[in-house]
Amino acid sequence: MECTPIKIGGFNDHVHILCVLSKKITLINLMEELKGHSSKWIKTKDASLKNFYWQNGYGAFSVNPSEVDLVVGYIANQHEHHKKKTFQEEYLAFLKKYGVVYDERYIWD
Repeated sequence: MECTPIKIGGFNDHVHILCVLSKKITLINLMEELKGHSSKWIKTKDASLKNFYWQNGYGAFSVNPSEVDLVVGYIANQHEHHKKKTFQEEYLAFLKKYGVVYDERYIWD
């Protein structure tokens, strides 16, 4: 899809993907392709995963090139981050910090 991955990682209930978004694809198309193909793939790994699905939405943020190393470290250390805060707590704090308007009814769908 011509979106160069820089770092991929996550924790029990979420995945982080830091990549360079291609000029040839929209963000929504990238997410649809990633979710669709990865969902089909994971269902082939074990019978217990036959009902796996991704939530409907996603969060996407741009990263200042000077902060790429910081984001790479953040993704690499998910286990440490989530010893202190859940993903939900951290995500809501992030939205508040950067003044993102949201309705919590639609975030965890």
